[in-house]
Amino acid sequence: MAATPMLPPNLGPGDGNAPAAPLPPGTDMTGICFRDQLWLNTYPLDHNLVFDYFALSPFYDYTCNNEQLRMRSIHPLDISHLSKMTGIEFMVSEVMEPHLFVMRKQKRDGPEKVTPMLTYYVLDGSIYQAPQLCNVFAARVGRALYHISKAFTTAASKLEKIGHDSENENVSLEPKAAKETIDFKEVKRVDHILASLQRKLPPAPQPPPFPEGYTPPSTAEGEQGPPETDQPDPKLPLVDPILDQGPSKRQKYA
Repeated sequence: MAATPMLPPNLGPGDGNAPAAPLPPGTDMTGICFRDQLWLNTYPLDHNLVFDYFALSPFYDYTCNNEQLRMRSIHPLDISHLSKMTGIEFMVSEVMEPHLFVMRKQKRDGPEKVTPMLTYYVLDGSIYQAPQLCNVFAARVGRALYHISKAFTTAASKLEKIGHDSENENVSLEPKAAKETIDFKEVKRVDHILASLQRKLPPAPQPPPFPEGYTPPSTAEGEQGPPETDQPDPKLPLVDPILDQGPSKRQKYA
């Protein structure tokens, strides 16, 4: 593919500004991403053009062998030319058009000897740097430790709450049981005192006799008297002296 040579960033024709200093190898750029929507609207993102799109990003190294091939109007991913060179190069390792392209930055020391350095991927037009494997493990371990610590903290707080609730239940149940026991004993004690006082007190005195000439009011018609089953007190006289002697007294004074 004959591609137009791409100029490094901040260095255009007639621009006297010095080019931006390239980032040192192995720089962590996982916190940024690159996307050129104008380019995506103009060109299709496929295996042939993905490298040209990747070359626009800050992840690209203009000292790589691919850039030398581009300057010679050779496809930058031509393995027949790259295998004869040594130095830094980019290769497309995985392709799932048009959504995913994986770019690998590696150092070539011979036709069959390459050392991987960094990995980048183009996901739906956005370019990212893949994190190092050690960083992935560190992040996963840190996340696992966070969740484990949070689980222990939650479990400890719930156990403390359960213990506090059980203590409150024991405290609340003990007074109730004690109160019920005290009330039962108090009732028995009061009954015992009343029974002993009743045995010590003398019998109730007899009611005084009715005065002379007193006639008790007649019971209303339909009123029921005392039950027939009531037995008179054996200590009281069976005959009322006033009611029985009243007629004789009236006859005496008549």
